[in-house]
Amino acid sequence: MSDADQPKTASIVERVKNIILTPDAEWAKIDGEQTTIQRLYTEYALILAAIPALAGALGGLIFGYGAMGYHFRLSIGGAISNALSTYVMSLVSVTVVALIIEALAPTFGATKDRVQAFKLATYASTAGWLAGIFSLIPALSILGLLGLYNIYLLYRGLPHLMKAPQDKVIIYTAAIVVAAIVVALVLGLLFAPLLHMGVGGGMGGMTERGY
Repeated sequence: MSDADQPKTASIVERVKNIILTPDAEWAKIDGEQTTIQRLYTEYALILAAIPALAGALGGLIFGYGAMGYHFRLSIGGAISNALSTYVMSLVSVTVVALIIEALAPTFGATKDRVQAFKLATYASTAGWLAGIFSLIPALSILGLLGLYNIYLLYRGLPHLMKAPQDKVIIYTAAIVVAAIVVALVLGLLFAPLLHMGVGGGMGGMTERGY
C-alpha cells in the first residue's frame, strides 16, 4: 500500500472528540490506519498525558492541598517533581497495558498484534487524560472519576482492533482492567520516593486548619 493509499490519521482534536463521542465509528477508523508505536506516542500520548501532570502540578502550586486539618502548597521544585513523576508514570502505564493487551489476546481468541494493542491502550486512555484537567483545582479532583470512561472505550475497542469475539469481550476487558490496576499499584510504589520528594520536600507553605 502506497503512502497515498493509506488512511490518514485524524488530527489530535478530531481524534479526541470522536473517540469520546462516537467511539464505535472512531475505533473502526483507527483499525484501518497505518501508524507506528513511535507516532502514537509523539503525536498523541506525549501531548495528552501532559494534561493531568501539568494540571496537578499547577493545582498544588497555586491552590494547594488540604489534609488532616492542614493546608499546604507545593514549591516550584515540588510541583515540577510531581509533574514529571505523574507524566512518566502515565506513559509507562500505557506501554505496559499495551503489552498486556497483546499478551492476553490469544487467551481470549483475539488477534495478537502489537501495534493494534498500542493503538488501543493509547486511545482508550483519552478520557482519563482529559479528566486530569480537574486536578487543576484540588477540590474538583473527584471529577477525575470521569476517566473511568476509559474502561468503556477499551471495551468498545477490543472487537475492532484486537478482533476479540463478542462473547469474550467482557472477560477480556475485565482481565485488562485488573492487570492495569496492578500495574498502577506497582508504578505507584516505584515512583513513591519521587512523589514524596515533591510533597514532603517541596511544600511552599503549610498552615493549620487552612488559615
